[in-house]
Amino acid sequence: MPLLDIDALLDDHSTEIIVCCGSGGVGKTTTSAALALRAAERGRQVVVLTIDPARRLAQSMGIEQLDNTPRPVPSVDASAGGSLDAMMLDMKRTFDEVVEGQASPEKARLILENPFYVALSSSFAGTQEYMAMEKLGQLHRQALEDGSYDLIVVDTPPSRSALDFLDAPERLSSFLDGRLIRLLVAPARGPARLMTAGLSVVTSALGKILGGQMLRDVQTFVTALDTLFGSFRQRAEQTFALLQADATAFVVVASPEPDALREAAYFVDRLTDDHMPLAGLVINRVSPSARTELSAEEAITAAERLRAGDSSSLAAGLLQLHADRVRIIEREQHLRERFAASHPQVPTALMPAMPGDIHDLDGLRMIACRLADQG
Repeated sequence: MPLLDIDALLDDHSTEIIVCCGSGGVGKTTTSAALALRAAERGRQVVVLTIDPARRLAQSMGIEQLDNTPRPVPSVDASAGGSLDAMMLDMKRTFDEVVEGQASPEKARLILENPFYVALSSSFAGTQEYMAMEKLGQLHRQALEDGSYDLIVVDTPPSRSALDFLDAPERLSSFLDGRLIRLLVAPARGPARLMTAGLSVVTSALGKILGGQMLRDVQTFVTALDTLFGSFRQRAEQTFALLQADATAFVVVASPEPDALREAAYFVDRLTDDHMPLAGLVINRVSPSARTELSAEEAITAAERLRAGDSSSLAAGLLQLHADRVRIIEREQHLRERFAASHPQVPTALMPAMPGDIHDLDGLRMIACRLADQG
């Protein structure tokens, strides 16, 4: 398989956005932070946006708390002229900013104080992914206006499926612009005489399902939101177009496990179908080579012979551990080869498994260095 040249990717100033994506638990946050740090220390003006509830990025970067505002990362080597800011997505605050930017102050107040909006902006399925794309769009517009950044690194939400990042914004915008919402807002548009009979049946049924108070909250919300209909879909489409632009590069992150590589394969295929620029694949937590000619079968045979003479043989136990490790390495190699066979053109970088968690900039530098050194 071709090798992913990390430094060439980071040094290419025509690349303005790097999106690290993949299923949950594969190391996207650490990969994003490591790439952002290396880019900054090679001279880029970088901001990294994380959507990680565990807040490991803040800890690794020596920042007490990340929030919706980019903050400088201390102790970054700026000798090459670069800089690094970091931020963590606050999806409700980002949603509030969209409302405040699109509606009049009075209408914005009605929306922001509505109980249905509070629930929608905090926990509705797809909101986090939608707001991640919204914040990306905001950062990109800011960078174009004031030149504050020349590279944005995005750590996508820790979704069960990697595809949620691309699919959820469409689902949310379709919901906000859908038939049911438009039906509920219709009484505010009139004419009432034409709408009353049909709506009375619908609202009566919805009232029984949702409860009267919740239905009133929904109706109040969508009435206040009437001026924003269409803007959610339009903004999602604009950011989707940004993700398709040549200035964007997707880095798919996976671990050497069947489910993670299967998700990575789905995502690579989806990026190809949607004409989005794929830079390559990072496979994290790869088991290091056993560096021995002793096969798993030979080790097991030797262990069984030793146990026949001494059931408590330490050497037999060590041989069994060696056999288990070799089998893990062989399984991972088989999985990587199978992915490469179905996606032979995808450049790949391997990141060996680390002995412990990464908790500082030195650890991130080491990861970035290993990813860059694939020779």
